[in-house]
Amino acid sequence: MDGLARPLLVSLVTILVFGVGSARALEAQSRGNRGGAVAQQAVTLSAQVKAQIGDFYFSRRAANAQALPPGIRRRLERGKPLPPGIAKKSAPLELSSRLTLPEGSEIVEVGLDVFLVEVATDIIHDVLMDVIR
Repeated sequence: MDGLARPLLVSLVTILVFGVGSARALEAQSRGNRGGAVAQQAVTLSAQVKAQIGDFYFSRRAANAQALPPGIRRRLERGKPLPPGIAKKSAPLELSSRLTLPEGSEIVEVGLDVFLVEVATDIIHDVLMDVIR
């Protein structure tokens, strides 16, 4: 029985090790990462960058900023893409040149809110609500 137990144990360990990795790859694929690699950590703005953005918009009053309708605003959350056709504006160059942003991300204005979005997919990574006034 000892001769059979060792290969069985090795097989079991192999399944556990590679099975966990496969489960992670499948989970990453289901989240939109089609490369099969493990999903990346959440991309967010640092407290310092959030303070810089808040200070910038506090000192610069927007003349024609309007809030989004509540139904649309409710759908704008982390991990979801910006809806197609939503009125978004890139952050002013004066602001974006000061900030250190994660690679492949940009700051956009939507209504009274500021979003960190992935350039390629428009996935929302971070939200600053009611910053533009």
